[in-house]
This record gives sequence, C-alpha cells and structure tokens, in this order.
Amino acid sequence: MDERIEGTGGNVADFYGENVFSLKNMKNYLSENAYKSLLCTIKDGCSIDPGIADEVADAMKTWAVEKGATHFTHWFQPLTGATAEKHDSFIQPDEEGGVVLKFSGEELIKGEPDASSFPSGGLRATFEARGYTAWDPTSPAFIKDGGNGSTLCIPTAFYSYHGEALDKKTPLLRSAAVLSKQVCRLAKLFGIDIQNKKAYATLGPEQEYFLIDRSFYEARLDLIQTGRTLFGKAPAKHQQMDDHYFGAIKPRVMAFMDELDRELWKLGIPAKTRHNEVCPAQFELAPVFEEQNLSVDHNMITMEILKKVAERYEFICLLHEKPFAGVNGSGKHNNWSITGPDGKNWLTPGDDPHENAKFLTIICALMKAIDTYAGVLRSSVATAGNDHRLGANEAPPAILSIFLGDQLYDVIEQIEKGGAKSSKKTDAIEIGVDSLPTLPRDVTDRNRTSPFAFTGNKFEFRAVGSNQSCASANVVLNTIVADALCGICDELEEKVSSGNDFNESLQKVLQDIVKKHKKILFNGDNYTDEWHKEAAKRGLLNLKNTPEALESMKDPKVVELFEKHKVLSKTELMSRYDIYEKQYDTTIAIEASVALTMAKTMIIPVALEYQSEIADTIESISGCGCKTSATQELLKELCAETEKALAGIKKLSKAIDSEKSADMIKAMDELRVPVDALEGLLPAEIWPLPSYAEMLFLM
Repeated sequence: MDERIEGTGGNVADFYGENVFSLKNMKNYLSENAYKSLLCTIKDGCSIDPGIADEVADAMKTWAVEKGATHFTHWFQPLTGATAEKHDSFIQPDEEGGVVLKFSGEELIKGEPDASSFPSGGLRATFEARGYTAWDPTSPAFIKDGGNGSTLCIPTAFYSYHGEALDKKTPLLRSAAVLSKQVCRLAKLFGIDIQNKKAYATLGPEQEYFLIDRSFYEARLDLIQTGRTLFGKAPAKHQQMDDHYFGAIKPRVMAFMDELDRELWKLGIPAKTRHNEVCPAQFELAPVFEEQNLSVDHNMITMEILKKVAERYEFICLLHEKPFAGVNGSGKHNNWSITGPDGKNWLTPGDDPHENAKFLTIICALMKAIDTYAGVLRSSVATAGNDHRLGANEAPPAILSIFLGDQLYDVIEQIEKGGAKSSKKTDAIEIGVDSLPTLPRDVTDRNRTSPFAFTGNKFEFRAVGSNQSCASANVVLNTIVADALCGICDELEEKVSSGNDFNESLQKVLQDIVKKHKKILFNGDNYTDEWHKEAAKRGLLNLKNTPEALESMKDPKVVELFEKHKVLSKTELMSRYDIYEKQYDTTIAIEASVALTMAKTMIIPVALEYQSEIADTIESISGCGCKTSATQELLKELCAETEKALAGIKKLSKAIDSEKSADMIKAMDELRVPVDALEGLLPAEIWPLPSYAEMLFLM
C-alpha cells in the first residue's frame, strides 16, 4: 500500500496505531525479558509479573512523553455505560527544588480514583467511597490528544474496596475466562492440544449514528437534554425512496469520515467500512473483528471520537437509538464468534466431518443457551432508548430467536432424527467417523429481521442499541454459551469415561439438545403478526419494554448461572438491576420534564400568537365583505389542536408528579400528537424548532 496520508510523514501502515503502546512499541522500549513476560500475559493469559511493572511503567511514560503526553489516567468503564478518567501528571518533585517526570509500576497497576458518585447499586455505602482501578494489560494503553497536550490512557478494571465489580470490563473479562475454559474442555474431547493455549470470543460491532448540523442541535432543547426529538412532524419525504442507503456520500460528510478514520487508525482501531445508512443523515462504521475485550474498548473509544470529530465539521453526532420518530433508528450489530485453542473460528463450517462436528456442537450450544436464558439476554440490551427501536423496521422484535438459514436448519432437523447424513445444495457429501456432512462456507443468507442470525462465520446479535456498551450483551453471551458447553462437556466426559464411543455420544447429546431447544429457531420474517402468535405458542418470551426485561435479572436460575461461573455474584447482579432500573426511570423523568417545558414555553406561546393573528385577520377582512369561512376553519383547527396540547400538558404534569414512568410515557405520546399537528399548521418562520426535513436533509 503506497498511498500517503497527509500529515502522517509515512504510509498508511506507518500511520496505523501510532498513538497506541502496541507490541511493536513495547519491543522498542522494553528489555527482552520484560517484553516476553508481558507478551505471555497479553497473548496467552499468563498472570502479570509484578517484577516487570516498574520497567513497563517507565517505558510507557517515556513513549508517552515523546508523544507529547504530560498526564496519565486509568481509563475505565463504570456502570453509567460511558467511560471515565481522572488525570494525574507525571511530574514529581525532586530533592533539589525542581521536578522530574516519573511513573511507577505501582501507579500503573493500581489506582484509586475514589469515584464515589458513580452508581453502585448498593455495593458501596456513602462512607465507603473508595473505588480502585486495576491495569488490564490485554488492552493496550493509548494516547488521547488534547488541545495543548496529550494524556496516556491505561485501560483498567474498576472495583470496590471489598472486591465487587463496579464496572462493565471486570465481568466481561471474567465471562471471557469462563468461555475459554469450557471451549478448551470441548477441544480436549475432540483431541485438540490445549496445553498453554486459550480460546476467546471475537467481536466486530457495527456502529450506526446520525449527523446533524450543529445549529439545528443547539436550537432543540430535547436533543441537547435527551439525545432524541420529543416532538417533530414527519416530512413528506424521508427514507421511502431508499435513495440514501449506500448512496454517494456528501462532501462535508466525506471530509468528516476521512478524518474520523485517521483518528481511529491512530488509536489502533481497525475501522474498515463506512457508508450511508437507510435514513437521511444516518451512517454506519464497521471495524475488522478483534478479540472481544479489545473490541469493546475500541467501540467505546469510537463513540467518543465520533462526537469529537463531528464537532470539527460543525456537526453533532447523535448516538441515541431513536433520535427521530417514524424513521430508521440506530443499532450496534454485535457480530460474535469463537476462536478455539487451535486458532480456528469454530463458527466456520469445516472441510471435513471433524471440523463440522465442532461447528455443529457450538450451534447446538447456542440453541440451548439462547432458549434457556432468553430473558437475561434481552435484559442486556434493555434501555429507555432501545425500547423505541426494538420491533421497528430497523431492528428485531423483543422476541429472541435464532436464524440459521435453510441449509443449516435442514442439518439440524437431520440431527434431531438421529444423525445428519447430507447437506442441502451439495451433490457430494463426506461421511466420516461422526457422520456429519461437509458444508460449504456460505451456508446462509442474512436475515435482517432476526435478533440472532448466523451470517456465515459468526452470529449477529442485532438488538444492541447504538448508544450502549457492547460489554453487557457479551457478558451474557459468553456466560450462557459457556454454561451450555459445560453441560455438553459434563455429559460427554461421563459417557466417554464409561467406555462409550465419543462420536456416538456426541450425536446423542446434540440430538437431545435439538429436540428440547429447536423451538428457538425461526427462519422467517420476525416482523409479522403471524410470528408473534407462533412465538407465543412456542412459549418464547416477548419482553416488550425495559421494566419487563430487567425482571429477568432476578430470576433464580439467572442468579445461579452467574454465581456458578463466578462472573457476577448475586450482590453484583442485583446492584446492576437496581442501577439499570433507576437509569430507566431517570431517563423517562428527564424526557417528560423537557417535553413539558418545551410545550409550555415554546409551542403554546407561538400557537396562541398565531391564533390571535388569524383572528385579527378574520375580523379585518370581514369588514370588507370578504368570505372568511375557510380561514375560520383554519382558526377552529388551530384552537382545537392548541386545546388538546394544553390538556396534554396538564396530563403530563400530573404524570410527572406521580413519578410513574409508564404514565409519563403515555402522557408524552399523547402530547406529541397535537404538538406535531400544530407544526403542520403554523408558518415555518414562526415555528420555534428546526423541522425534521431541515435536520435530516440540510448538511
């Protein structure tokens, strides 16, 4: 690749990752022994050697200072769903009245940001304010550029004085370890060498977002305060023509995207694909797959960089799941797969029966996992924002099901009947010791209506919201799949130790799983009413909103699941239930208050002013003998909609006083109807809010 990027001083390869303390940089700054020790920790999951901490810290500091850094921070992910950081300078006083730049191993490995105001769900009393951060060496440190300097950011876990997880990274790392353990158990049964090796999940989160002109954003209190429009009449043209999707990118947006890619590449984030999405002003960015923990960190950084770069082009980046009613919302497609200790993707159909046996075992494990724990997986994507999106035409419904495609579904049906012998769309089959068929690489189309769809070598969990951390969904995915694999391994190990043939035993185990959990499979259109009725017949959960979904976290079998695998204790799990429930209620209360304020102080005054103007007009032209019947009809309509809005304001005010989220949502929805009707009646020049047409098309 010979292209040169302006300002990089080198080609694209040199530019990529220049602000990351990558393995390449580590090798240049560390001794050979320290480098090998740290490499073992990063690549093979070895424990951190405290003896190299000072050397690593000094190397990081030296590299960071050369990059212009003056401060360092432990960068962590509290339960707010955002990221957090507290900056400390490298400066320390020397013994001669001056200062030196130092960074110790102790400062690298552990920090105490206090952070007592972060939500803890009762994990910490007010007088137990201490929170600690612990270095995560598997996610590289990086430089965050500032206006007049830079900061060394060190990815860390965040936990309480008593050791409870106060963040999203800690349970993600725990769940990743559990998944690795169970995949390696299965690998051993398949005769794969697992000595000093690990398995891991990979992730490629597609990120959808909106861009609107900054001036429009600043004119809308609802966008500033809530991230979404609480009022807004649908324009005559929005996305009906499908002309924005994959269309030519406008020059201003392209300039933004070019700089965005450069900023992400500098941080080692493998941004790969960019394009216009379905709705005008909506776009998507997709990265190359990475190890899951790193990918989650990179996505959190991506959301921050999206907003920062957008402002340089007088845009505002909206990451709310549904910033505009009635048109496409934004998700974050969570593309999840497993890499085994053999270094292969176990969700890639193989070229021989042995490989396909692994593949189909993982498929069956996922069937068991999703069917058994659909409720808690649904809860992992439950937010007030995502409630507006799930079930609409851009997102799957709240009913969780798995799409496999016709060919894989046929194989599953054969397993149910006693063993797969053939594969659709293939003339030749290969019969091996486990009698599983050879499968082509592309065994399925995409199903954009399915919450959990197999797309060739991964599963795409489409229900994650655009503003969410991917960590929560992946903690659940890792844990429930690990639990399913644990059950499979328990059975196989018992059968094999009793002298049974492994391949025959595997066929029987998979057959039992298919018979019990086949109801989770659905290859059709998830949007149809017929599917909702069929899902109810099958006994599948339909948790339509966040309060319903969060209740799944309190299910005793869910508590037992997380405690069994030591991913979350009951106390940690219930703390998250309390936090997410409060976040939901707080979000709704803020939205209701903003809607009330806007309606009372912005909408009603201009509506009354225009009514007065129309009334004066009628009176003046009536004196001239002119007909005013049509004008009077307009006035009547204005008065009627204004009265409805005033009644809606009164109802919303009472709902806010009740502090019941459901009442506030209903009252906001009812108030929006007359307000949007008034937008269609009042002159554009006096309407106090930028319109949907302006925000979606003018950029």
